[in-house]
Amino acid sequence: MSNTILLAHGSGGQLSHDLVAEVFAASFANPVLERLEDSAVLAGLGGGRLAFTTDSYVVRPLFFPGGDIGRLAVCGTINDLAMSGAQPRYLSAAFVIEEGLPIADLRRIVRSMAETAREAGVAIVTGDTKVVERGHGDGCFITTAGIGVIPAGVDISAANARPGDAVLVSGTVGDHGMAIMSQREGLRFEAEIASDAAPLHTLVRAMLEVCPQIHCLRDPTRGGLATTLNELAGQSGVEIVIEEARIPVRPAVQSLGELLGIDPLYVANEGKLVAIVPEEAAGQVLAAMKAHPLGRDAAIIGHVRSGRAGRVSLRTTLGAHRILDMMVGELLPRIC
Repeated sequence: MSNTILLAHGSGGQLSHDLVAEVFAASFANPVLERLEDSAVLAGLGGGRLAFTTDSYVVRPLFFPGGDIGRLAVCGTINDLAMSGAQPRYLSAAFVIEEGLPIADLRRIVRSMAETAREAGVAIVTGDTKVVERGHGDGCFITTAGIGVIPAGVDISAANARPGDAVLVSGTVGDHGMAIMSQREGLRFEAEIASDAAPLHTLVRAMLEVCPQIHCLRDPTRGGLATTLNELAGQSGVEIVIEEARIPVRPAVQSLGELLGIDPLYVANEGKLVAIVPEEAAGQVLAAMKAHPLGRDAAIIGHVRSGRAGRVSLRTTLGAHRILDMMVGELLPRIC
């Protein structure tokens, strides 16, 4: 690992994993943290289980097609709770605001957070505010934490994938990251590329209603679908094989990726999830996803097999196979 922090340490890829393992997990070691899930699963008072998570948001620009940093902060934390099967209840919000940010922009961000929380049925119940000198921030950084309740009988973990399981994605990939990039570069397309930022807990609830035995859920944010699949394969000790032809990608996202030399499989998403479910339940789960507004473009994209533990391979449209490694460098800085 480098002797100094690089942008790539925040990419969600291999350097991020090395940083977490060698600095944070090594120092904070405990059985809950060692699971390295999107949310910590904790015993609730009086029985039951709670999911608890926290995340920070540093997107640039603050406002982009399909959302803004405020909507992103609320959706991202709700989604981390949802990936454990939890129904979100309460959020906190802490703001680091750069001197010179227009109050009108701050009001717009806060209103967006309030509207997104109401849409999701959660309450923002506590928070904090700090101001830093001009030039020491990108206008506004937001940290949110969340608490949710996990239903009885639900046991979702990145370590639960089993050979024979089906791998599903809830919709088109790469939308959020490409929306940020097109905004930064001033690129315009016939079909606008917009962020997919959305709270996913109602989609997860619909999926659990038809299959309480979902094995894994993960939202493919930093590092995109490819990095997320590598995380799941590594934590479960399995191989995952996916089919390129089955992965939904919007034509505009594909075109921009080709223009910039960026593979959409490594681009962040903020309103999509990856699910690994028993093969016999895959059809029911897919139907439930497609019946939900946030799962209309859902697809079964591959399967789990025993193979080489931790490996993800892609069968291309030409019939060849290639390894999908975890992202190493920084693809798109400050996008979530």
